[in-house]
Amino acid sequence: MKKTWFAFLIMVLVLSTVLTACGPKQAETIKIGHLVALTGGNATWGQSEANAVAMAVEVVNNAGGVNGKMIEIITYDSRADKLEAVNVVKRMVEQDKVVAIIGPGQSGVANAVRETVNAAKVPLIGTTATNPTVTVADDGSVVPYTFRVCFIDPFQGTVAGQFAIKDLGAKTAAVLYDVGDEYSQYLGQYFVEAFEKSGGTIVANEAFRSGELDFRAQLGKIKDGNPDVLFAPTMNKEAALIAKQARDLGITATLMGGDGWASPDVFDLSGGAINGGYLVNLADMSDPLIQDFLTAYRAKYNSDPVMPNPVMGYDAVLWLADALKRSGGEGGEALKAAMEATKDLQVLTGLLTLDPTNHNPLNKPAVIQQAMDGQFIYVKTFVTTGD
Repeated sequence: MKKTWFAFLIMVLVLSTVLTACGPKQAETIKIGHLVALTGGNATWGQSEANAVAMAVEVVNNAGGVNGKMIEIITYDSRADKLEAVNVVKRMVEQDKVVAIIGPGQSGVANAVRETVNAAKVPLIGTTATNPTVTVADDGSVVPYTFRVCFIDPFQGTVAGQFAIKDLGAKTAAVLYDVGDEYSQYLGQYFVEAFEKSGGTIVANEAFRSGELDFRAQLGKIKDGNPDVLFAPTMNKEAALIAKQARDLGITATLMGGDGWASPDVFDLSGGAINGGYLVNLADMSDPLIQDFLTAYRAKYNSDPVMPNPVMGYDAVLWLADALKRSGGEGGEALKAAMEATKDLQVLTGLLTLDPTNHNPLNKPAVIQQAMDGQFIYVKTFVTTGD
C-alpha cells in the first residue's frame, strides 16, 4: 500500500512539474503565421519575403518582443495555389493557433482564404495582394479580417496609364491579360480606364487563359492595331514570353507591365526582349529608407532581395508587432481594432496609416522602373494618382 501511495505521489509531482513547465512556455510566444509561396512560379519573391520576415521578427524579439513575449513565425508554403492555401490556413488557425497571418502575396490566394480567416477572427495582411477585392467585397463592404500593406490595382493601373500618356507620349495602347487571374484581369481594366481618361485610345484588348504559353494569335491582332504601348499585366514568366513573341512578330510598341514583372528571371526568360520595357512596382532598391535593410539582408543571405515582397513582408511584421502591443497581446477583435487604428507608424518603407473604411494603407507610393540589362532602373515615383 505504501509503495502504491508513494508511486502515486511521484506521478502527481512529475505531472505537476510538466504542467508548470509547459504553462509559461505557451505564454512566452505569440504565434504569427506566414503564408508564402516557397515553391512554384512565385518562389523567387516568396523566398526573399520569408528571409525578410525572419529578419524583422529577429529585430522585434531582440528589442523585447511584444510586451515581453517573443514572436514565433509559423511558415507554410502555399505554392501560390488556392486550394493548398485554404488547407494551410485552416491548419494555422485550428492547430497552430496563430493570432494573425502575414501573406499571401497573390490576390487570388488571398480571396480564397478570406472566408476562413474571417470565421476564425484571425487578421491577415496581404503583402503584395493588390486587387481591391482582397479587402473590399463586391458589395462595397470591408472584409473584416483582411488587410494589406501594399497599394491597390486601381492606383497601379492609373499610374501606368498616366505614365504611358504623359511621360512616354503614347496615343494608342494594346492590352494582353490573363482572363483567369484576378490580378491580371483587374489591372488591365484599370489601365484601360486611366489611359482612355487621359485621352488615349485602346486599339486592342486581348485575353489568354492561365497556363497558355503561345500568345502569337493575340499578338497578331495587336500588331494590326500598331499600338504605341503594349501593356501586359501578367507575372514574370508570361511577361517574358509575351515580350519575346511580340518582338519576334515585329511589334515595336513600348512594353509595359505591373509589379508582377519584377523578377530577375524575366530577363533570361525573354532572351533580352524585355529590355527597355517599363513596370510599376511597390519599391525600388535605390530608396534611401531601405538601405540599412539591404545591407543587413546582403550580409545575412549573401544575395540581393527580390523586390518588392521582402520590404512588404518586413513592414507587415512591424505593423503586427505594434498592433499587438496596443491590443495587449490579444488577437481577434482587439487586434483587428488596433490594426484599424494604426496611424503614422514608422515602418521600413515610411509612415504607415491605415484607412479603416477599406483596410488599405494611405498614400502608398508607386515607382516606375525600366527593365534594362538584368536590372530594374528607377525612373520616377508616384504618390497620388493626380501626379
